Amino acid sequence: MKHLFIFFIAISIFSCGHEKILQLPEINHSEITEIDDISAAYLFYDAEKDSIELNRKNLISTTNWLVNVDKRLTLKLVIPQIKFLQNKKKNASHIKEGAKNYYTCNDTSRKNLGFIEFTETIYQDGPSGIYLSKQDNSKLAYNTVSVRFNKNEAISIIRIDSSMATTQTNKAHLLSDLKKHDITKNMIYLNFDENLSFQEYISYKSLLENADLKESKISNTEFIFN
Repeated sequence: MKHLFIFFIAISIFSCGHEKILQLPEINHSEITEIDDISAAYLFYDAEKDSIELNRKNLISTTNWLVNVDKRLTLKLVIPQIKFLQNKKKNASHIKEGAKNYYTCNDTSRKNLGFIEFTETIYQDGPSGIYLSKQDNSKLAYNTVSVRFNKNEAISIIRIDSSMATTQTNKAHLLSDLKKHDITKNMIYLNFDENLSFQEYISYKSLLENADLKESKISNTEFIFN
């Protein structure tokens, strides 16, 4: 069984005789700090070409996957590769029940590695409004709230009903503003601008892990819009 020892912040790998540096996204705190039975994939950033390179040759379908993504990459480049990896594991001939997928991060509070799970996350192209318009609202057990993460740290919280009431907020006030909507059963859909960096995405995901929601749920379906 493979065991992860947590020692590094940036990942350095030799590939085809060239050293590649991968800068991990930073988070303030992670509940998950150690994972057994792992294999890893790497998504590198090529600054000269502003492009992405996926190295997945060490992945084993029966293990927990650690996906190491360079924090400088945009979601536009990252998410198609993540969906590709998710499909590869889903369709693998040998799968271990309970094997999960994690993003690897630099936990600055511990000066160590931390992890954010994305095993059940489903990525959809386009805003949630298009997706929701195709659903049978009569079968929905929750009211709907859309959270839109735009560039320049602008965040909109939109109640999807006849009022379309919108709250403009930011990272510092996001959790308290979400709490104001937590008075009825709401399904909260997260929408991310494809031009956000992976660092920005992970920062929001890490923050939302601390959301103290009693009535509402954050959907595992996320939307990447342009």
